[in-house]
Amino acid sequence: MSTLTFDASKLASFVSEDELAMMQPMVTVADELLRKGTGVGAAYTDWLHLPTAYDREEFSRIQAAAKKIQADSKVLVVIGIGGSYLGARAALDFLNDYFVNAYADSDRDYPQVLFVGNNISGQYLNSVLKVIGERDFSVNVISKSGTTTEPAIAFRVFKQKLEEKYGVAGARERIYATTDANKGALKSFADAEGFEKFVVPDGVGGRFSVLTAVGLLPIAVGGGDIEALLAGAAQAEGELVSAKLAENPAYQYAAYRNILYRKGYVTELLINYEPTLVQFGEWWKQLQGESEGKDGKGIFPATGNFSTDLHSFGQYIQDGRRNLFETLLRVTEPVSDVVIPEMDAEDGLGYLQGETMSYVNRTASDGTMLAHVDGGVPNMVVELEKQDAYHLGYVIYFFEVAVAISGYLNGINPFDQPGVEAYKRNMFGLLGKPGYEELTAELRARL
Repeated sequence: MSTLTFDASKLASFVSEDELAMMQPMVTVADELLRKGTGVGAAYTDWLHLPTAYDREEFSRIQAAAKKIQADSKVLVVIGIGGSYLGARAALDFLNDYFVNAYADSDRDYPQVLFVGNNISGQYLNSVLKVIGERDFSVNVISKSGTTTEPAIAFRVFKQKLEEKYGVAGARERIYATTDANKGALKSFADAEGFEKFVVPDGVGGRFSVLTAVGLLPIAVGGGDIEALLAGAAQAEGELVSAKLAENPAYQYAAYRNILYRKGYVTELLINYEPTLVQFGEWWKQLQGESEGKDGKGIFPATGNFSTDLHSFGQYIQDGRRNLFETLLRVTEPVSDVVIPEMDAEDGLGYLQGETMSYVNRTASDGTMLAHVDGGVPNMVVELEKQDAYHLGYVIYFFEVAVAISGYLNGINPFDQPGVEAYKRNMFGLLGKPGYEELTAELRARL
């Protein structure tokens, strides 16, 4: 099996071969817009060649910083929101045992990596502080500007805690700032305080940034092999280049999504059957939703964590409105397995004793897919050979290049996010931020 396979055979009753063939001219144009940099948002396409054109010197500093944090800290607190944390969190779950962050210190090979600044909950921050306790910790604050509300609040809290524990000078040695190379509040503050800095590249938007220092430092601290991660992405960069649909599975995926969308399938569920893939779905949701949801258009991204969710909203998938389709992400080789014990019991499982749970899990995924297809839900499959850093790098790049083509096929800019600012303006107005006085009065009157 190759690193990644894409299977659209279960779409036969929903999309004809002719329909896919007729997408080729549009895909060719979308490819040219992306590859030649003539499409809207081209200034934010540096991620295309990031796996092979990354800053080697900074990469070495990331590895050195990770080793230092591993040596002097039991916990790394990662402060960021959206693309500043979703990729790293997804990677660490993908690459580790499910409960690795719950292990006691004596059982851990690497620091515990905790994520904050992705909400505005005081209870959540207090819970994180309790988990840290008296253990040594460091902070990686990630923000392009340094003024985003959620991470800025969290940074104030944890900077204060560091200074209380280690003093002002000691705290500076434990703060790592990943931010803009040339401007912004965090960049200026990091320069003034002497924090070690890493760069959020100008040409890489947040949701495409997991293969930059944004994701690489936390992943490395948590024991992830970032060299293999980039190597897998580099293989994808080299292979997913043809504009011909027959030769490029990422482009096939984008084309099929576009056809289904035009037929009224406006919601896509990314399906998994492994709890360690749940956070990958959260990263994928931002990538898809923020790239495509604009101008009154776009496929709504959601996730299904099976077989768990088959016992909750599985009924809706099977028999509800026929406006959704599924993409199953699965891995061929299980990371580990369990054999179902033989015993005298009344549970009706005698026919399964001696089988592996991975066999049952895969069979469940096959049976569910067929049932959903029969129920009118189109299904595609993205399958990885192994669940390791190399294959993770490949599938990250697969979805990134696919959503870029998908956005251009739908006539939108896949690289901006204008709608994100609307809630921020209202929040600032209601909080009484200086400069928003007129909006403050208007919103409070409405409430």
